[in-house]
Amino acid sequence: MPELIDTHCHLAHGRLRQQLAGVFDRARAAGVGRMICATGTIHESKAALSLAHQHDFLWCTAGLHPHDAKEAGPNYLDAIERLAADAKNVAVGEIGLDYHYDFSPREDQRRVFSEQLDLARRLGKRIVIHTREAFDETMAILLASGVAGEGVVLHCCTEDAANVRRALDWGATISFSGIVTFKKTGYLREAARIVPDGRLLIETDSPFCSPEPVRKMRTNEPAHVAHVAARLAAVRNTTPEAIAELTGAAAVRFFGLDEL
Repeated sequence: MPELIDTHCHLAHGRLRQQLAGVFDRARAAGVGRMICATGTIHESKAALSLAHQHDFLWCTAGLHPHDAKEAGPNYLDAIERLAADAKNVAVGEIGLDYHYDFSPREDQRRVFSEQLDLARRLGKRIVIHTREAFDETMAILLASGVAGEGVVLHCCTEDAANVRRALDWGATISFSGIVTFKKTGYLREAARIVPDGRLLIETDSPFCSPEPVRKMRTNEPAHVAHVAARLAAVRNTTPEAIAELTGAAAVRFFGLDEL
């Protein structure tokens, strides 16, 4: 089977970092060859970069999640810029808006999102977007930022086909997590059908979003991206091998993994 690439896994999270040897062994057994260690705080971004330098099959991102926007200090952009300059860093993210939990005031979320988009545009970095119950405003800020859609991925997509079409028409790439396997997310599977092969990615968002048939597991991990691939194969009337091949090629191309 072609190599699977988990494009978004929080390996520096406490629920995974303490068991990484086993996580990596199980990932290899499941056919996962490469992983991108996603981040949402400065601390996590630093830890992810350290991990990426320890393993040749790992890369990382750097960014401040909307949940933590209220914690943005006066020098947070400088810290992200330093981390993003490293060759092992492939994107600024995850960044965006989350109006479901509102853990940070919306004004802070919008400001920090815009500031990080400006940084990513200036650095020429890919961008990993988190958006929840805020799609219209997320798109408005993206469009106003001047960043190119071709450099943006909507991670852990939970949008319906109409919104996914809007993002695709702008040029964005779409990534699906275990949520696409849930019984009540038929709308998301409809969205997954319309994404072009070259702009489809898969992820676990581990340790969160465990897919069926392991949804009861509290801690998700990269090995389970195989379940996401299998579900997308059924949705798109193809094989898990074909999904692995096309999503792997899309990940290499989008994040520039073949250039590192």
